[in-house]
Amino acid sequence: MTDFDALDALLASVQPEAALPPAGERRVLREGLGLSQAQIAQALGVGPSTVRGWESGREPAGEIRTKYAYLLDGLRAKLHPQKDEPADDSAGGSDSAGGSDSASGDSGNGDEEVMDLAVAAPCVLCGQPAVQQVEGFPQHLTPEECASAAAPRRSPAPAPPPPAESRTRADGPSAPPARRAFQDASDMPDLIGQAVHAAMEKSQGDVEAASAALLKRAIPDAMILLDACRKGARYDIIAHPWIPDVLKKKTARGADEIWEARPKWTRAALPPGTHEITALDINGAYLSALKTHLPLGVLEHSAGNTHDRRRAGIHLITPPPWEHEAVLPNPIGNRDEAGPLWVTEPTLRLLLRLSGTKYGLCEPPVIHESFTSGATENLLEKFRGTLRDARETAIAEDDEVTLEYVKAMYSKFVSTMGESNYNRELYRPDWMHIIRSQAFANLWTKAFKAHNENLTVVRAMGTDELHVLGDWRRVFPEGRGVTEVKVKDVYTAGVGDAEN
Repeated sequence: MTDFDALDALLASVQPEAALPPAGERRVLREGLGLSQAQIAQALGVGPSTVRGWESGREPAGEIRTKYAYLLDGLRAKLHPQKDEPADDSAGGSDSAGGSDSASGDSGNGDEEVMDLAVAAPCVLCGQPAVQQVEGFPQHLTPEECASAAAPRRSPAPAPPPPAESRTRADGPSAPPARRAFQDASDMPDLIGQAVHAAMEKSQGDVEAASAALLKRAIPDAMILLDACRKGARYDIIAHPWIPDVLKKKTARGADEIWEARPKWTRAALPPGTHEITALDINGAYLSALKTHLPLGVLEHSAGNTHDRRRAGIHLITPPPWEHEAVLPNPIGNRDEAGPLWVTEPTLRLLLRLSGTKYGLCEPPVIHESFTSGATENLLEKFRGTLRDARETAIAEDDEVTLEYVKAMYSKFVSTMGESNYNRELYRPDWMHIIRSQAFANLWTKAFKAHNENLTVVRAMGTDELHVLGDWRRVFPEGRGVTEVKVKDVYTAGVGDAEN
């Protein structure tokens, strides 16, 4: 190859990005010819949720963008053979950025392709006869239908969400095929073990080098694991939905309007005398917080002082006064000013629980408006369970390489799903705030448990720091497991010395 051949090859490889029609028109073109998102996804080699993201405003890049543009041009040509004009929204329904392209109902099926079957076929979730199919797979449409058909053989709890798209890595694990009807736990590949083994081999047994390499790839590997854990799931999700302005950063380095209720509380006064205080470390705080009510689809606006427990999202509330600051932190966290504020689902549910007849610790919060979607508490349960099991095995085997890798996977998964340059595959700032707030709510609940068991709560900080006075071992099990706590520090303090 001559120098000019190399230059020509380079110039040929640099092409302007293919033009795409607006997001709303993309869906109109697809629906105008009766195609499902699953069919488009299969033709392009991606997942249905990826196509859903494109139709909600997400922009593909590279070769896949060129292919998608070519397909849309072909669809437009078939819909308008005589002229090349955008399709009328009335042909297939409009799809604005805030449309209902989501699983916003309690059944969790969203706008999946649902068809009636002439002859009943085994449900892919419970194995019992079903008379409908979702995106080509026979299944019942609600957890209750599965429960009644299969009881007592299956739990009616919903499974985690379906895959977005298949990914492979040259230096680590490869994800299974992009779509399967159902996958047993025994079919789940050991992606974490494969990644650690590959890193140790590549570093020729150098633990520090292997750990550094694994930490660098923690985010993409977490997304591969998430996809693998979503095989055979009932619920679909949108990876890049329309987001209300309150969830958007006001400046590049600024913050959005969501208040996460992060505790930063120290008891004002201790009982007379000198005391031995134990600082407890709450294990796997973010890992435990993955079990929380997450919205499945696009957030929809509502107004009024009502709360639907089947939905989750963010809420503008006026929090109630808190009269127990002397012995317990305020569940809303430390605020510099009064008035309404935007909180997430875990914070609202905690306040509603504490204001109920069982506890009666405060008045109910006043809800002014909300952005919510149909929700499930089990969306990330298989993902959480896989990480938890890997963490516990690593601890039992004194495998610090795997332990640090797993910790990085779940902590970075949570911290980068907002407006981050490190994770372009999942843009859910609502999830990020909800999971973080759940971790804060979990810490508050532990403080409340300690208080009820006659321990003196001295300090509560962040997600994992709880300082107590008294025999804490009769209240909390000690160890490194997710359900256990470990000692972070022991110090003495007297009257006025709680800050020590």
